[in-house]
Amino acid sequence: MRVIKAIRKTTESEMKVILDFSPLKPDYRKRINTPIPFLNHMIEHIAYRAGFNIETELNLADYSLVHVVTEDLGIALGKAVKEYIDTTDGAYGYGDAIGIIDEAKAECCISFESRAYIDWDFHGIEIPKETEGMLSEDMETFLDGFVQGAMCTMHIDLFKGHNGHHIWEAICRSVGSALNRAVAVDESRKGKTSGVAGKIEWIIE
Repeated sequence: MRVIKAIRKTTESEMKVILDFSPLKPDYRKRINTPIPFLNHMIEHIAYRAGFNIETELNLADYSLVHVVTEDLGIALGKAVKEYIDTTDGAYGYGDAIGIIDEAKAECCISFESRAYIDWDFHGIEIPKETEGMLSEDMETFLDGFVQGAMCTMHIDLFKGHNGHHIWEAICRSVGSALNRAVAVDESRKGKTSGVAGKIEWIIE
């Protein structure tokens, strides 16, 4: 089973993400450590549904702004997943899934084709400004950062929900389940890429 480590350093933060693709460990929750409890909980949902272990280590020095935590950690997590997809022959590299809990229902579609784009559609549902002490815009920033790091296309649709906690759980469950499909390896996919364009090559002169 593969282990991928990604460390992102800036003058504001150092983010280390370790992905362990062995079966989900009994203590997987304890491996997710940020200063934002609700973000930890949402990453737990992603890890549980994705089926791989996510470990985080943050060094924020004196620059512990929530926006920095969410964006920089999202970028580091996305970069780690991209590394796995790019270096694992036979990985699907794409997936879609529905996430539900009680009244909330969301869908995530994702494709790793070196195209960083995220589309949000809440279908007219009002998202609470804050849930469990965390701003919804910072949850969006976390997933925006993931897409930047992963260079992937992600579409998130919220179809139902009125409880903020449930809304974000449904969204993160759908993200995790879509990732479960994207990282899956199939012998029939050997030698293939996520998109028909194949591996991108650049010539810079």
